[in-house]
Amino acid sequence: MKHLRRLNKYFLKYKWWIIPGSIFVIISNIFGVVPAQVIGYAVDLITENVQIYNLFQGFERQEIIYTIFSSNLLYFGLLVILLYVMRGLFLFFMRQTIILMSRHIEFDMKNDIYQHYQELSLGFYRRNNTGDLMNRATEDVNRVRMYVGPAIMYTINTFVLSVLIVWSMFDVNSKLAIYCLLPLPFLVIIIYYVNTLIFKKSGKIQERLSELSSFVQERFSGIRIIKSYVREDYTRNMFEIQSNDYKRDSMSLVKVSALFYPTMLLLIGLSTILTIYIGGIQVMNGSITAGNIAEFIIYINQLTFPVTMLGWVTSLIQRAAASQKRINEFLDIPSDIQSTEPEDKEITGHLKFENVSFTYPDTGIQALKNLNFEIKEGEFVAIIGKTGSGKSTLANLIMRMYDVQDGSISIDGKNLKSLNLKNYRSQIGFVPQEVFLFSDTIKNNIAFGLDQVTDEEVYNAAKNASVYHNIIDFEEKFETMLGERGITLSGGQKQRVSIARALIKSPKILIFDDCLSAVDTKTEEEILQNLGKMMAGKTSILIAHRISTIKNADKILVLDDGKIIEQGTHSELLSLNKRYTELYNNQLLEEEGRSI
Repeated sequence: MKHLRRLNKYFLKYKWWIIPGSIFVIISNIFGVVPAQVIGYAVDLITENVQIYNLFQGFERQEIIYTIFSSNLLYFGLLVILLYVMRGLFLFFMRQTIILMSRHIEFDMKNDIYQHYQELSLGFYRRNNTGDLMNRATEDVNRVRMYVGPAIMYTINTFVLSVLIVWSMFDVNSKLAIYCLLPLPFLVIIIYYVNTLIFKKSGKIQERLSELSSFVQERFSGIRIIKSYVREDYTRNMFEIQSNDYKRDSMSLVKVSALFYPTMLLLIGLSTILTIYIGGIQVMNGSITAGNIAEFIIYINQLTFPVTMLGWVTSLIQRAAASQKRINEFLDIPSDIQSTEPEDKEITGHLKFENVSFTYPDTGIQALKNLNFEIKEGEFVAIIGKTGSGKSTLANLIMRMYDVQDGSISIDGKNLKSLNLKNYRSQIGFVPQEVFLFSDTIKNNIAFGLDQVTDEEVYNAAKNASVYHNIIDFEEKFETMLGERGITLSGGQKQRVSIARALIKSPKILIFDDCLSAVDTKTEEEILQNLGKMMAGKTSILIAHRISTIKNADKILVLDDGKIIEQGTHSELLSLNKRYTELYNNQLLEEEGRSI
């Protein structure tokens, strides 16, 4: 139960649902136990009246006795019906409070988990599969909901009903009650043993389900690659292997449950046999009446429900504990990126790297080594280098997606770590190398970074990104729905929509992470011209592979193996006749080769 303690805050929040719900449970069970006593009296009444009726055989009074007897039976029958109607009414109230509370807790849990996911750094998402993240926020939460709703409801119900029945049994006859309850200790031992098995198997099943979800999500995302390489049969076989593992563990759990319930029913049946045998002896001795035996048999049958529920509830609690343990594992992970400064501050875009080194914690790869450079307010700075030189890592550090291990990054003279994170990022426009668009309209994708935006602002951003004319050619124009990850658009169109999304914010710092690779040279020049107008007096950082893209930059940084090996303007770097010149000459040769 230690894993489920985290739920106490939700129980405290919804205490005014639990308290009346528990009261309704008690009242409903009182109305459930009383009918057994009424039926016991009715059986004794029948026995006595049948004897009296037979004594007056052949007399006129026999008809009067029959009328009184019928009236009494009708009265007792109506009373039992009324008691069960009242029980049903309070059971309805019980479900309307406790089950509805569980849905509210489920809602709160999913929001808390999603909020925590949002706060975790990129490193967390590099280490964990999307399918597993989704499974913990859906399947695991649903299992926990079964604990906070049905499990708690039936636990209270089972406890109250058991106490009332046992108390009623001892109130009638202690000796008979003891014999009837003899099989219960064996049931407790069985439940304890089965609980351990259920807990272990439930945790294993959830792990298998996460693996299966991750597999399916990844294959659906890469469906074009699968079809291109004609690997449908291979992936189907892999899916079948994963499914078989999940089925095997699930069947193992089912077998445990299948053995558990018949065992419980066998013990309940044994109690019924003991009741009839011991009770029959006591009736002959005059200790109890036949009605008491009928009453006891009803109690035993009523105990079948709580005992059966005990097994089911135990299974729910164990599954919920296993799921909550998985949820807690992620909820207990603190974000690598912490922000303690509450004050918002408008930045000007003066960046400074001092002895910055960075190693990815999950892979151990050192991406940047002792970087020192400065970007002044309003400068247009370009970064170039071969693949793996650390360009994208540098952009992520400026965005504070990761924190540096050595050295410091300052913004306007203040350490980046001291700034309010949300406020800082809201003033940055970022276009990633891997474009991601949501399954939404083009308009909403462009306006994603702002809470309120006019149509005119969306249109202007699209024009500045040179994608406006492409959009208005669509039948639905800006209301065109994009497929998953923007699959409806071409590569160049996706990049330009992503650029429009960054430009509409009018950011203080704009970072382009090699996001012009899929557009032609003419479109690239148009975007850069619009960028020059929009970002006049603001800091722009452009990461690129093509020198033609960056030659007009105020400063160019050349990265190699995580180090800055050259920096200066285009002409200054050419005059050095080193790595930048080599890159420039190679690209000229490539362009000449393509033109031939």
